[in-house]
Amino acid sequence: MQRTITRVLLAVFGLIELPVGLWPLLSPSGFYQDFPGIRTGWVSMDGPFNEHLIRDFGGLNLALSAILIGAAVIGTTAVARLAALATFLFGMPHFLYHLGHVSHFEQADQVLIVTTTALGAVLPLVLVLIPGKRATPATP
Repeated sequence: MQRTITRVLLAVFGLIELPVGLWPLLSPSGFYQDFPGIRTGWVSMDGPFNEHLIRDFGGLNLALSAILIGAAVIGTTAVARLAALATFLFGMPHFLYHLGHVSHFEQADQVLIVTTTALGAVLPLVLVLIPGKRATPATP
């Protein structure tokens, strides 16, 4: 079984991914122009609009949200680690791409982009390393 902190982190990560999945599916051009919402242009500054890729990104994030929230609900350590691994396998290449492609952004955006994508790569590893609960023997 998972520790409470693991379940909470899985649920939080899943809830963070939910709007990042829904937004590009519901409004691909809005996501392209306005993501992340507090500072706009993070996607549009990286190249021309491609609805197919924006929708694929939304679908991927929505699927990631489902696996993370599902892992929190299911509660087993193996499922939690699988969800964390899936999140890491998305997050690390995403981070590495952005690490090498931020020079055309303002400095504040550079810091925010590198920090948020780094968290998306590192925090799933933390989930993998949190040990599961030891099974307690049933008392007669």
